[in-house]
Amino acid sequence: MDSNKKLGLIGKNISYSFSKKYFEDKFQKLMLKDYSYNIFDLNEIDEVEDIFSAPELLGFNVTIPYKEKIIDYLDELSDEAKNIGAVNCVLIENGKKTGYNTDAFGFEKTLLLHKKPHHDSAIILGNGGAAKAVKYVLNKHGIPSVTVSRSTEINYDNLNAAFVQNHKLIIQCTPVGTFPNVEDCLNFPFEGLSKDHLIIDLIYNPNYTKFIINASEKGAKTVNGYYMLEQQAEKAWEIWNFQKK
Repeated sequence: MDSNKKLGLIGKNISYSFSKKYFEDKFQKLMLKDYSYNIFDLNEIDEVEDIFSAPELLGFNVTIPYKEKIIDYLDELSDEAKNIGAVNCVLIENGKKTGYNTDAFGFEKTLLLHKKPHHDSAIILGNGGAAKAVKYVLNKHGIPSVTVSRSTEINYDNLNAAFVQNHKLIIQCTPVGTFPNVEDCLNFPFEGLSKDHLIIDLIYNPNYTKFIINASEKGAKTVNGYYMLEQQAEKAWEIWNFQKK
C-alpha cells in the first residue's frame, strides 16, 4: 500500500480555509487513512517550488492571490484553465504538474440552479482569477457581461443604479467582506436592485456578507459561494483520483 498521499491548498492568509475540513471529512467517510490535507500559506508564489519537492504530493488547490501566478510554475494546462487564464487545482503525476480550473465547474452548477430566463446580462464585480472563471461560464451560456473593478472603465466609483437596473445578474467575485473583515462591503449602488435581480456572492465565510444583506434588503434573490465551493472541491477530488487505477 502507498505511503501517505498528500493534498493541500496554497494561498495567502488562509487559516480560515474550507478545504482542509472538507477533505479531511471526506477521507474519514471513505476510510482513507493514508491521505492528508495541508495548508500551505505562502508569502510569495516562488515558495511553491519547495512544495513541489514534497514526496507523495498528489496535487493541491490554489486560492487568492495565486490563481494566475501559479501558471508559470506548471508544465501543462487543461483547455479550460488555458482559456480562463487562472488555475485553482493542480495535479502532480510522475513529476508533471498540470493546472485545471474547477471554479468554472462549480460556478456553472450554481448559476444553472438559480438562473431565470430574464437573467440575461451580467455585471461581474472584480477581475481576479475567480472573476475570469465566472466570465468564461457566462460566455459559454451566451450571457453578455461587464466587468467592474477598480481599474476598469466602469468602476466602483462611477457604477450607477441605472446601469445595475439593466443587468439582472450580479456576481461578486472580490474578497471584500470575507471573514474576519465581515463589516467591509464594496461601494455599490444597491438602490438599483430589485426582486428581479439574482446576486451571487462567491464568498462563503460568512454565510451572509454585508453585500448579500444589503442586496436582499432590496428584494433581490441572493446566493453565497458555498455550493460552488463544494462542487469545485468534488471536481478537484475527481481530477486527483481519476488517474489512479
